[in-house]
Amino acid sequence: MTSMTHDAREITGGVDTHGLTHHTAVIDSIGRHLADREFPATVRGYRDLLDWMRSQWLESKRPALAPNTWAG
Repeated sequence: MTSMTHDAREITGGVDTHGLTHHTAVIDSIGRHLADREFPATVRGYRDLLDWMRSQWLESKRPALAPNTWAG
């Protein structure tokens, strides 16, 4: 039998925009830093920034295995 918990974290992302670069960060519901990255202020940079933010959101939604269980 497989047992999983679905303790998805609430996360918030923000972007600090500049002329040549944009710096983005992700924090949890109590303000803890989870990740950050800088992207160029270009069309490709905007796409990469959005992809990165989406990946952070997907990572926060991934189910975690409960202790002493297995997935299979």
